[in-house]
Amino acid sequence: MAASVGPGTRTKTKKKHFVPQRVKVLRSADPLVGVLCWGINHQINELSQVPLPVMLLPDDFKANSKIKVNNHLFNRENLPSHFKFKEYCPQVFRNLRERFNIDDQDYQVSLTRSPPTYETEGGGGRFLMSYDRTLVIKEISSEDVADVHSLLSHYHQYIVKCHGSTLLPQFLGMYRLSVESEESYVVIMRNMFSHRLTVHRKYDLKGSLVSREASDKEKGKELPTLKDIDFLNVNQKVYISEEAKKDFMEKLKRDVEFLVQLKIMDYSLLLGIHDVQRAEQEEDEDLKEEEEDGEGEPGGMASVGSYGTSPEGIGSYLNSHKPLGPGDFDPYVDVYAIKSAENSPQKEVYFMGLIDILTQYDAKKKAAHAAKTVKHGAGAEISTVHPEQYAKRFLDFVTNVFA
Repeated sequence: MAASVGPGTRTKTKKKHFVPQRVKVLRSADPLVGVLCWGINHQINELSQVPLPVMLLPDDFKANSKIKVNNHLFNRENLPSHFKFKEYCPQVFRNLRERFNIDDQDYQVSLTRSPPTYETEGGGGRFLMSYDRTLVIKEISSEDVADVHSLLSHYHQYIVKCHGSTLLPQFLGMYRLSVESEESYVVIMRNMFSHRLTVHRKYDLKGSLVSREASDKEKGKELPTLKDIDFLNVNQKVYISEEAKKDFMEKLKRDVEFLVQLKIMDYSLLLGIHDVQRAEQEEDEDLKEEEEDGEGEPGGMASVGSYGTSPEGIGSYLNSHKPLGPGDFDPYVDVYAIKSAENSPQKEVYFMGLIDILTQYDAKKKAAHAAKTVKHGAGAEISTVHPEQYAKRFLDFVTNVFA
């Protein structure tokens, strides 16, 4: 039965979204973002005409779909007149989206209804965020594309085996954009943080103590990415129920075991903390400011604050359910979120997932390990160690983040 429901619902949704989306999809000042939106819109429409394969074949993991646009008159106020768009392994990513409960139509709307915006994050490559804040678009290198390719069939097999229940990044699409004969590569993932709850503190934890402290420059940012030493220095803890902790650690151990098998290391636990009381105070202050400015209109920008309604796209699932109160989230959308336990010192929501899973322990890493061992001594807690050693130390550290 399920198969016959799929296409039916898809066309229904398409009617609802399609016409306005076509007009809006290309409104971006940045040619790269314009091409990304146009390409995704085009690809999802093409895919919707193709029946879902009964099973994926080895060739699907090598396949790609390319389109070249060469037209001076083609919507040129919004798009460059020459560009190319390439999607890697379309059927594989389509299958992964399905396994992560992301409908293609919602994926398309989240990425194209309004252009994604650049986040101010530094570090490894630029990030964009979809307008409904459910998806992260990360610029990657051509080497990363090769790494994703070599990992993809193992990753897909693992996602099938664990029924999509994982703390690994959820890879949803990978594309190459060629504009002005310059090539850019992006991978699209589910946002590990919430699309509606503000993150007040953020940690990147590797379980290593050598050079694992945020710089003064980083600490000066509005939302700095703090590290292991910062976490220990403020005696930060994660207060979740025993049951939630058991469930989380089981998932984490299973995921880490998978990474060890692939000789992957250098990954981190990304931890975001939403402070419910602080968010309520911020909400009150925003409302006061608005009233003073005489802008307290319903549906104004303030309504998309910490507890605003969600726009259409992946987050629109929320609209069909009860409105969410302070600190509430929908586990269907915010899949990495865990509520603090009833008896915890403050009411918080934690977002925890594994990031940076593309580094294999190859010759470069072995050389770095040797150099760091010489510098810091054999017993030092350096981050470049063998995958098994890295995993053990990482799991020991994460076990101790809980109160």
